Amino acid sequence: MLVSLHAKNFAIIDEIEVEFGEHLNIISGETGAGKSVIIGSINAALGGKVSKEIIRTGADYALVELVFSGENPEVLRCMAEEGLEPEDGEVVISRKILSSGKNVFRVNGETVNASVVKELAFGLIDIHGQHEHQSLLKKSRHLEMLDRYAGSEADHIKNIIGEQYKQYRALKDEKEHALSDEDKRLRELSFLQYEYNEIEQAKLVSGEEAELRQEHKRLANLHMIEEALSGINRLINEEDGAAAEKLGYALRMLGKVEEYDEELGQLYGALSDIESSLHDFAREVTAYLDRSENDGERFAQVEERLNVINHLTSRYGGTVEEVLRHAQECREQIEKYENYDRYLAELERKYQKAEQELAAACAQMTKLRRAKAEELTGKLVEALRDLNFLDVRFDIGFSETEGYTAKGTDEVEFLISTNPGEPLQPLSKVASGGELSRIMLALKSVFSDKDEIETMIFDEIDVGVSGRTAQMVSEKMARIAAKRQLLCITHLPQIAAMADAHFIIEKMTDGVSTKTGIRRLDDAGMTQEIARMLGGVEITGKVLESAAEMKLMATQKKQEFGRA
Repeated sequence: MLVSLHAKNFAIIDEIEVEFGEHLNIISGETGAGKSVIIGSINAALGGKVSKEIIRTGADYALVELVFSGENPEVLRCMAEEGLEPEDGEVVISRKILSSGKNVFRVNGETVNASVVKELAFGLIDIHGQHEHQSLLKKSRHLEMLDRYAGSEADHIKNIIGEQYKQYRALKDEKEHALSDEDKRLRELSFLQYEYNEIEQAKLVSGEEAELRQEHKRLANLHMIEEALSGINRLINEEDGAAAEKLGYALRMLGKVEEYDEELGQLYGALSDIESSLHDFAREVTAYLDRSENDGERFAQVEERLNVINHLTSRYGGTVEEVLRHAQECREQIEKYENYDRYLAELERKYQKAEQELAAACAQMTKLRRAKAEELTGKLVEALRDLNFLDVRFDIGFSETEGYTAKGTDEVEFLISTNPGEPLQPLSKVASGGELSRIMLALKSVFSDKDEIETMIFDEIDVGVSGRTAQMVSEKMARIAAKRQLLCITHLPQIAAMADAHFIIEKMTDGVSTKTGIRRLDDAGMTQEIARMLGGVEITGKVLESAAEMKLMATQKKQEFGRA
């Protein structure tokens, strides 16, 4: 349930803190006092769309914080997936709206994305706005409502249908493309063969490009390499006083004295190793120079090969590996086109199998929907009679879509007759605004027995309702509130009398600024507010007596529902 609301700098709210109770929480107040702003702040905290203009004039930010209690499994699952944990059984959701336009969402102190908050909201609260009952006029919403009633079983089958539909559509598109144009197929085959042959003739080898570029780098700088090595060769062997000559002289000098001291013998051995290494080095330099005499021809070969690779990578992929993959794809397509009859036969087999599986899943979904529609119809008729639709008939009509869809092959429409002798017709043709609000309330009451959502909000669902019907609406809401926490903005005294907790919204001004406040009424205050709803401007003693009597009758009615 929704434990509390804290809002600051939100629209005409300066700062409020509200602690809600269990069962039926009534919110009332004069027109324009800001009742809808309260619901708007709750919507905002749960990820609803708001602009930075919602920030109270003169403030830098707006803040809304909601505290929920309860252990809805869906909420716990969602939190676990995001690495979040309830704190003492509570979920604290906050949203800070900055003047820069930035929004900061937090769950139990951890910053999260808006999408996480919206997913949590589905399991925490069901908000019915003033105009939501108009959605009943949209035929597309009727299927959604029926599936919602059908619950997890419908979700499971719909998931299967969704996956099978994707496979079916992919195969259908491939089949239509395959059968579209024989000339086009031959052109594509010719083009694929050209691309494949061009790559195949190049005989590319994975990894060769890097080796060739390294070799090209050496060959392109061969002249500088030869100059350097020739100079080194001269310094070692050819010039007067070359290193080899001087090293040999030094070795002979040391050889004359090395027998006189063991340490000199070690020096002689070390110098001898140096002379040997220098001769080895000189031989390797000479061999490198000898090999490079024929590298001019090799340079032309390397450059030509790189030109081939560059051409292919520019056309078919950035690397040799990507070009080779493209060639493999061409080969597979060529084989498909060259064995086209076999390919078409296999494609048709796959398509027929996919369609059969999809048709079976859709049929299973239709069977479930029809069974649940019959069940939902019975419960709705009962709920509508509780709301003063005494001679109501209700049905859910089924028709078939033109083709398969990701939701199956069903189209459904809610049909109603509110008067004896009148045929069943779509809601849009027969239901008034007040009737639509009662029908939506009936749906909500039926769904309240199915859903695990603990909190429901009704924002003036009683529009267009009065008299005996208003009393029956109040009793229906009291029944719902026996199992759920209910927050209801209302102008009807019959509904307000059923309150377990009653809050009044008041607009205050000091002549400079205006702000909205909210406070919980005590028993006397509740009677006074019901009297205001009954009597209008002047509240007489008789009106107060009527309000007290209405409140007493509501208490007796709640006792019938098993509540004090």
